[in-house]
This record gives sequence, structure tokens and C-alpha cells, in this order.
Amino acid sequence: MLHLYWGDGKGKTTAAMGLALRALGHGRRVVILQFLKDGSSGEIEMLRRCGAVVYACPNAKFTWLMTDAERAEARRTNTRTLQTILQGSFDLLVLDEACAACKNDLVEEALLREAAARAEQGAEVVLTGREPAAWMQDAADYSTELRAVKHPYTRGIAAREGVEY
Repeated sequence: MLHLYWGDGKGKTTAAMGLALRALGHGRRVVILQFLKDGSSGEIEMLRRCGAVVYACPNAKFTWLMTDAERAEARRTNTRTLQTILQGSFDLLVLDEACAACKNDLVEEALLREAAARAEQGAEVVLTGREPAAWMQDAADYSTELRAVKHPYTRGIAAREGVEY
């Protein structure tokens, strides 16, 4: 099944990581690739301890802060990493921030499509992000939109360690 957690609301990655934890608890092989994130958030270490294989972006930052050279390096690294993942086996593949990676050309789209197609071959595949490509919406078996209604950030309150990162 292909899962898509998308929108401007909080909880997309949290939902994906919760599914990863559930799968690990049932002895499933879990692989996580975080585009645009450095793999340092609190849940990642726990998922690794539970057996998840986690890949993260080496030069993680907001796309609008990236230089052309950083974008090119991120694309090379993400593409190479996803190729490696697709050569292996997994029961659950989480592609965190796949929507932004696709939209900003930070990974080969053909590889993202190949990864998503693994859902048709029996794997669970999760895509997260704000603005999914039309093909992601069309292919999704589950599509859950998380919509921001109220958020402390709009009042100038920063993310809290251990809760939001």
C-alpha cells in the first residue's frame, strides 16, 4: 500500500514514524530516507535502536537557503541513496519529505516513482510532505491531509526539544 501524509499541518513525519515503529514491533524490515533532514530528531535514534535503517540528508537545510552547488550535491546524494535502498529489501519504506524532494528536483523523480511502485509489489511505502505531485495523489492508497488550524509558530513560539524535534 502507498501511504501519503501531506499538507501544511503538523504530524506528517510523526504519523510516518509511528507506522515505522509499529512495523518494527511486528518484526518488519523498515528503511527510512529523510530528504531535507539531518536524521537528528529524537525519534530517529529510537527507531535505529529498534532496528530501522535510516538515511538522512548530509547538508540538510531549507531549499531556499541552498546554493546551486548544495542542491546539486543533495540531488546526487539522495539519488544514490535511493538507488541503494531499492537494490535491497524492506517491508516498509518511509520517504520523509518526498514531496519537497520531488518538487525541488532533489532526487530523480523516476526513482521516487519506482519506490512508490514497490507498494504494488507488497511493500508498504510512505511519502510525506506539504505539496504532493499529482502522480503521488493518484497512486496513493491512503491519502491523509494534515491541515494547520492553529500553531504556536504563528505566535512566535519556537519548536520545543523532545516534542517537535
